[in-house]
Amino acid sequence: MQTAGSGIQLTDAARGFLKALASDTRQEILFLFEGGVELTVSEVAERLSLAQSATSTHLATLREGGVLTSRREWKTVYYRANPDGVRQALADLQAALAACCPPGDGHAAGGCG
Repeated sequence: MQTAGSGIQLTDAARGFLKALASDTRQEILFLFEGGVELTVSEVAERLSLAQSATSTHLATLREGGVLTSRREWKTVYYRANPDGVRQALADLQAALAACCPPGDGHAAGGCG
């Protein structure tokens, strides 16, 4: 993602991360995986009272965004948090924001702008 006149770009990891967390429902889903727990689509759907198809779509977006990983065991897919993916996306995002809004660049205390 590039803005007119700037050379700043978000990496695919940062872009996917932001998309993954842009939904309140996906944020709720993410926090179910606290402590390294593995959950199936059915377990997530049940805990949040969501339709299984909607849950599957949300989990896919979180996986594509690097927030979750998955593994298949027979017909069952297990999801878990992906700390390395989150750390990488946050580092990429921080680098892009630092290029956009370097600390102490003379702007108002609010940061960018």
